[in-house]
Amino acid sequence: MTIDQSLCLKAPISFAFLDTELNLVDFTDTWLEQFKQSRNIKGEPFYESMPTLPDELKMDINYCLEGVDQRSDMMRVVLENGDAVWYEWKINSISDKNGAVEGLILFLEDITDKKLEESLLIKAQDVARIGGWEVDLIKNTVYWSHITREIHEVPYDYVPNLEQGIHFYKEGHSRETISKLVQNAIDHGTSWDVELQIVTAKKKEVWVRAIGEPEIVNGRCVRLAGTFQDIDVRKKAEFEYKRVSERLALATKTAGIGIWEYNIPENQVLWDHNMYELYGLEESDFDGVYEAWESCILPEDKERSAQEVKDAVEGKKDFNTTFRIRRPNGEIRWIKAEAGMIWDDDGQPLKMIGVNEDVTELKTTQMQLVKSEESHQGAFENSSIGMALVGLDGKFMQVNQSLCNSLGYTTDELLNLTFQDITHPDDLEIDLTLLGELVDGKRSTYQIEKRYFDKEGQLVYVFLTVTAVLKIDGTISHFISQIVDISSRIIAEKKLKSLLELTTNQNSGLLNFAHIVSHNLRSHAANLTMISGFLLDDTLEDKERKDTLDMLGRASNGLNETIAHLNEVVQVKLETEKELDTIPLRKTITKVLQDINALINENKVEVIVEVSSQLKIKGVPAYIESIILNLVTNGIKYRDIEKKCHIILTVSEEDQHHVLSVEDNGKGIDLARHGEKIFGMYKTFHGNKDARGIGLFITKNQIESMGGTISVESHIGEGSTFRVKLLKA
Repeated sequence: MTIDQSLCLKAPISFAFLDTELNLVDFTDTWLEQFKQSRNIKGEPFYESMPTLPDELKMDINYCLEGVDQRSDMMRVVLENGDAVWYEWKINSISDKNGAVEGLILFLEDITDKKLEESLLIKAQDVARIGGWEVDLIKNTVYWSHITREIHEVPYDYVPNLEQGIHFYKEGHSRETISKLVQNAIDHGTSWDVELQIVTAKKKEVWVRAIGEPEIVNGRCVRLAGTFQDIDVRKKAEFEYKRVSERLALATKTAGIGIWEYNIPENQVLWDHNMYELYGLEESDFDGVYEAWESCILPEDKERSAQEVKDAVEGKKDFNTTFRIRRPNGEIRWIKAEAGMIWDDDGQPLKMIGVNEDVTELKTTQMQLVKSEESHQGAFENSSIGMALVGLDGKFMQVNQSLCNSLGYTTDELLNLTFQDITHPDDLEIDLTLLGELVDGKRSTYQIEKRYFDKEGQLVYVFLTVTAVLKIDGTISHFISQIVDISSRIIAEKKLKSLLELTTNQNSGLLNFAHIVSHNLRSHAANLTMISGFLLDDTLEDKERKDTLDMLGRASNGLNETIAHLNEVVQVKLETEKELDTIPLRKTITKVLQDINALINENKVEVIVEVSSQLKIKGVPAYIESIILNLVTNGIKYRDIEKKCHIILTVSEEDQHHVLSVEDNGKGIDLARHGEKIFGMYKTFHGNKDARGIGLFITKNQIESMGGTISVESHIGEGSTFRVKLLKA
């Protein structure tokens, strides 16, 4: 095979000659440049010098070696490092005069860069939604690219004609315009670039940009070609921008917002119409320079405003300020000003563009609100009653000094507590119930008397008023609590109640005592009168006179005994105001039991004392001994002889009192019959010959004189339990 060596070296395309063994016979300089090889590869096996060829190329080479005249294709190969290479080839077989294959001519080119550019172009067209089209006026055919078909929402195999293409344009302005442009291009060779609307195959209106160029041959238009771009999003954004701009202009005019521009290098100030209205000026009265604006500002605000402008120009902070102006008619108005800066490429200030708004009414309202808040705060802090702002969770948000004084806490201590923490448990439920009704909108406020615990754990009685504070949306923000300390009043009421009870009891006792004196002394007086009458009878015999004198002695002794009993009662009454001593109760009980030890032993009574030696009460020592003595001896006196007698003394606590219980298992008392008169004077219930009915009466009076009470529980045949309530020491 003879090869023209000079031709191979000068060929501007990349190809090589291969023999039937697929060795490299020769190649062009372009081949060496394309694949970065040297001429030393001549005679080497082709596949060794090109190890990364696609399998499809190798198959086409084999086809040509077997006698196929020509093969061509392009294919991508992915290398081991992940890079992708595109090859395009064309193979021709070289045969001798007998038709036997002598070798191959291989045209091979690395088209990776070209494919990448095509890919990027296609992607750019897809992203930009730019399609192509062409109309062959000679063959009367129309070509649309796939993007053009997508924009028209037609199938990929859709083949339009020129009339159909024009018919896609929206009827009216768009269709009439494109028809005229196409006709002018055909008739006069003019191109076009317009933005019109089409109606897609799916009846969707879309804005498009249509560009067309005519191709003229021998003075005749033979072809039209161009691009077709979907600009629906941009076009609708433009319409929206225009609509918003128009609305903004209307809004600024309605709201009285002025727009201004300050050209810094030229010291020029431009105002829109609203600015002149804000400042009360005519356009002819404004010089359009910075100093003209500055002259409108109140002297008190001028220096600050100028500094705000200077700071913005120097880039220190945004221009956002409020100042006062004086209109030509003397009226002073508050103006709020904001602006943004525009800088040149060197960072130098070019312009300030901003807005002015009249905020006089708002500023006036704010100042009134500040005064109101200051007044409210002063009233809150200086109020003589306790006041607090309370959160929805019950936590104190703000408290005044009066509340702190009432509860003994500091402000910081209260702010770390909730009202639930310091409320008496018995009052919490009703408080929370009313608060729940407040939250549910069933009431706007509520008032209750309740108890708090102060810092020392002591009760503080208060009159509480709670009101809800609402947000703008109608939901509750927090609560205002007004807390009036009524502890002194409650204590006074309790003392008054106690005094009233004491007075009532004393009146009752005096009335009872009066009845006793009236009844008993009247009986004795009547008896003595009758006996005296007998003694005055001259006909009375000696024996009868002696018997009458004996009767007189007995009547006199009875009168003395009655007067002695009444004296005991009077003595108790007179000692009611006597100062009470601190008495160790267990020690007193022990002394009394020792005094009657013989009586206890004689009657074989078991006395059980369950009283702490540390327990102390307030009272009159003689009264306490008398009370214990009377209750224990009564238990012995009225014992049930059919069973072993026992008496049990115990103590329990009840508020500010100790309760001494004296329990026996004796005969018991019929309370249904005698309950109301059990502590009355001269009341007896068992018929004992030595019972005088004075003991329990005296005992009750002694207990009440010390601020205590006595009660009894009893059942016939089971025994009695007397409970004596005495003040704690």
